[in-house]
Amino acid sequence: MKLDSIGDLTRTHFSNDITAELDGEKVILNGWVQEKRDLGGILFIILQDRSGTIQITIPKKKVSNEVLIKSDLIQKRYCISISGIVKKTKMSPRGVEVIPDEIRVLGTATAKLPIDITGKTPANIESRLDARALDLCLEQNVALFTIQHRALEEIRDFLFTNGFLEVHTPRIIASATEGGAELFAVDYFGEKAFLAQSPQLYKEQLIMSLEKVFEVGPFFRAENSHTRRHLSEFVSVDIEQAFSDAQGVMSLLEQVIKQVCIKVNEKCKKELAILNHNLEIPSIPFKILTYDQVLAVLKKEGIEIVWGEDLHTEALRTLGKIYPQFYFITDWPTKSKAFYIKPYPKNPEKCEGFDLMWNWIELVSGGSRIAKKELLIDRLKQKDLNPKSFEHHLKAFDYGMPPHAGWAIGLERLTMLLTGKKNIREVTLYPRDRMRLTP
Repeated sequence: MKLDSIGDLTRTHFSNDITAELDGEKVILNGWVQEKRDLGGILFIILQDRSGTIQITIPKKKVSNEVLIKSDLIQKRYCISISGIVKKTKMSPRGVEVIPDEIRVLGTATAKLPIDITGKTPANIESRLDARALDLCLEQNVALFTIQHRALEEIRDFLFTNGFLEVHTPRIIASATEGGAELFAVDYFGEKAFLAQSPQLYKEQLIMSLEKVFEVGPFFRAENSHTRRHLSEFVSVDIEQAFSDAQGVMSLLEQVIKQVCIKVNEKCKKELAILNHNLEIPSIPFKILTYDQVLAVLKKEGIEIVWGEDLHTEALRTLGKIYPQFYFITDWPTKSKAFYIKPYPKNPEKCEGFDLMWNWIELVSGGSRIAKKELLIDRLKQKDLNPKSFEHHLKAFDYGMPPHAGWAIGLERLTMLLTGKKNIREVTLYPRDRMRLTP
């Protein structure tokens, strides 16, 4: 069919703006056909846009012939523009409808859609991801990513208010940030390079001039895991602060998390209702458990962890049952953390690293950083890393490196917390993992 030009039918309102107070007023709506029901003498169209849905009512004997022709042609997911009059009614769930005087078809859709766009007939996650552009049109997904947007907005606002500057560091790097494992190699004009695992080394250098920095961006890890909480490409919210330590940035982190929860609750009531999720506001300060305390708790539950080893999934799930909200794990074995995490001077087997846990999921990792060049070189060697590969970073320590600390939040994992979703792929627009490179 021939498509119409939008012309002068530029949107005046979103569907969510249409209320009984607009009774009798003319409005212009742009969106997509979610449902179409023909009851003989009257036709109903549910129009969807970013804000929600609105009922378009077409009494066949009271509208123009052109409107009837267009309404007969349109099908699910057709993109349309409508001009019409708002009318109060008890026959609509929202108590309001729009009677159109003009309909324009701006885009068509295939007659057989791969998934049900109303969400009434659920599809499995793989089918949904295969048709991701359509899947993202579901009301639940619009709500979910609206919450993610709002959370990121609040994080930025909080950090700006607290004097942080937003920065952007390279994604193509010459050497590993956190060791040689889980790296994606790329051909960089004939030289071997890697996709960045994190902005860690750059943000450490930047605190020598900008002092308090943060970055939001994608990073890459060749994760062999295929779990509900791992991705190969993920968005990280990183901060680094000069003249601070682990305790200082832990306190900042608590405030960030609480602020995000408060603001999402305030500004996303409709979206949380759509997701049927009750977001609790955490109390601060969060509980703090040392690594040794965690091992003791797990031992009582019949789970033995050899000192120095990381916590496996069974151990984490057990901890989540005991501590279902937020808690820090501190004083990790130095050998279990990245080379740049500062060991305790009086007990170098332990370090000033921490993880913020939510239930059983690691949400944030951070700590005090090593500020002495000689100690950093020793730690690189202990991790079987060649200091020559880090020579450009090590030079920065000749120019007055201050004490500093920082952390990194996984945005997708934070979104799981805020929305109640259990699979990280649900909260990623186009997830990338070991099994998926498309769409």
